[in-house]
Amino acid sequence: MGELMNNTPRCLYNGDFTSFLYENIDSIFGALCDNYHGDALTTTREAWKEEISIIKGVLSNYADKNGQVIFEYDIPRLGKRIDVVLILKGIVFCVEFKVGESKILEADIDQVLDYALDLKNFHKFSQDNLIVPILVATNYRNSSTDIRMSVYDDRVVNPLVTGEAGISNLISKILEKYPNEPEVNPDWIISPYAPTPTIIEAAKTLYESHSVEDITRHEADKVSTDATIAYLLDVIQKSKANREKSICFVTGVPGAGKTLVGLDVAVRQTYQGQDKPIEDEGAVYLSGNGPLVAVLTEALAKDNYQKCRERSENKKLSDSRREVGKFIQIIHRYRDNMLAKIKNPVENGVLEIDPEKAVKLAESGYGEVEHVAIFDEAQRSWTHKRLADYLKRGGTYGNKLKVPNFPMSEAAFLIWSLDQREDWATIICLVGGGQEINTGEAGISEWINALNEKFPHWNVYISSKLTEAEYAEGKVNELLEKNDKVTYSDNLHLAVSLRSYRAEKLSAFVHALLAIEPTAADLYKEIKDKYPIVLTRDMEKAKRWLHDKVRGTERTGVLITKESARFKPLGIHVLPSGDEKAVHWFLEDKIDTRASNYLEDAATEIQVQGLELDYTCLLWDADMRYENGEWRFYRFNGQTKWVEQTSTSESKQDLMKYMLNAYRVLLTRARAGMVICVPEGNGNKNPSGFWEDSTRLPEYYNGTYKYLKSLGIEEI
Repeated sequence: MGELMNNTPRCLYNGDFTSFLYENIDSIFGALCDNYHGDALTTTREAWKEEISIIKGVLSNYADKNGQVIFEYDIPRLGKRIDVVLILKGIVFCVEFKVGESKILEADIDQVLDYALDLKNFHKFSQDNLIVPILVATNYRNSSTDIRMSVYDDRVVNPLVTGEAGISNLISKILEKYPNEPEVNPDWIISPYAPTPTIIEAAKTLYESHSVEDITRHEADKVSTDATIAYLLDVIQKSKANREKSICFVTGVPGAGKTLVGLDVAVRQTYQGQDKPIEDEGAVYLSGNGPLVAVLTEALAKDNYQKCRERSENKKLSDSRREVGKFIQIIHRYRDNMLAKIKNPVENGVLEIDPEKAVKLAESGYGEVEHVAIFDEAQRSWTHKRLADYLKRGGTYGNKLKVPNFPMSEAAFLIWSLDQREDWATIICLVGGGQEINTGEAGISEWINALNEKFPHWNVYISSKLTEAEYAEGKVNELLEKNDKVTYSDNLHLAVSLRSYRAEKLSAFVHALLAIEPTAADLYKEIKDKYPIVLTRDMEKAKRWLHDKVRGTERTGVLITKESARFKPLGIHVLPSGDEKAVHWFLEDKIDTRASNYLEDAATEIQVQGLELDYTCLLWDADMRYENGEWRFYRFNGQTKWVEQTSTSESKQDLMKYMLNAYRVLLTRARAGMVICVPEGNGNKNPSGFWEDSTRLPEYYNGTYKYLKSLGIEEI
């Protein structure tokens, strides 16, 4: 009798070959329906019956073999299930059916290859076994004849395609070609599954299931993120029980999952294990990163809309966008909602709610905001000067309200906004070290100064790592010295990168590279086998390397800093500003010219911070150059020359910090590997003895190239 899997959600049915062949179709079909969450569509139920019948015919030749057949095996990272997995003679066959189809589509091939790669990279008991992806369009009249292993040496066979009639023959050829495979672990069905999702994939799973289960990578990493989430939820509950105001600062290495933790806390607090949001208990995830919010919102909305259609629910895409918009918001819109409630003009530098613009509630006071607000990339909040200048011009998102002489920085105003609640509130600040990349970004010190000077009654929970140099110039201890409401905790630091599942030490290598530390070369040696980083001076070679690396629906793209200027001669254009452009770049299919995979439009640190690709090319321009053992910084004047930026003024010091951080962001966007292209420049002179292009002299690039080469980075 096939196992119905009542004790695990990992599949809808599995059994050994003998049991499967002995059971009748209706019994197996009943198990699939019983274990399915919800009511399966008619088309799904019909497809299941045909798949069961087809697989019975295929396995009739192997009735005496020790094998397993599994239907609808869960792939949590992708939010999908493999139609059929066959485990036979040490080989894992991933079979994706397109019942009734007579054509082979590239998107369907990508789908089954994605399944195979997911098992290879994240499914512990598949990592050492041969994996064979097979696409079956049941009415297709041909079948693959060329069976080859992938060029990546990872024991994944190139995807095979066939119609119903050719399945048995393909399996027979595979078994004949690979006759001596080691046995598959008998506990394959319950193997530890340790996926590393992209933030988009993770957010989809989180939003749809209201849980973060199965979307982190290693057990140690899961313990780390779970401990942080539990700590934050405990602070929220204490704040509520004691009617207090609290603020938490969460730190983490690049790619450690700060955004995911923030989204998770927002979902858990809002839903609290229920199917619908708990009234007046919600949390909101806020970010000043427009592209991140736009990409996440559109990805979640489309995914939610598609799943509703699959369940035959009558919902418009606009409805899904509106629902997601309550959960994820641009911080400036959230801020401007409160600005519209204040007395204007501001008198004596003191902000007050205007009772004619807001309603005071008995329990919560002027509760115009959620109890819990999660500010991602809190270090990017605006300085007092930037916000005051902005409001003086009347540039709010919602209207053209002018607020002259505004007295606060953005951080102080956001704390003030939640302080207007008379019951309780919790702020969670997610902090990236060394990631301020825009003029007018205040860094984390502004939050601390605001707490000290204006909100001393707030409880402060702080990551023990916030005292390090990359946060507030290492002055956190000094700034908090006289604050008696501070609690330090290691649970508020995320120490391991989840972004790069192949190189946990990538962030350490990038830090050493940018800090020009001697450990950089040794760190490169430690990661290069699992996480390829290569060097070139030829952009076409870089593009070819990227094209050769990506498989299935993996994403690649070209990255440059916003200070880059001389990229057009290399056939690269900058992705235009506007959140919609970033949405297309990150989400469109690889056949769409707007997609990152086309390698035509390069995104800047502004457009990619908080997001990620599988493989990247960093095009290193002449804006930051390694010269005589140090970094030197330049800005292009827009016409004829680069102008060096020296530390003779505070604004130029800030620019230098932002440029260094820009490269830090771009060097940590890739999950699986990257190529760094440092151009050769143009060293030609015309007959009159003048440079053909004096804006791209070889000397602008050679120092950087030699430095990277000296670290041992392999050149292609």
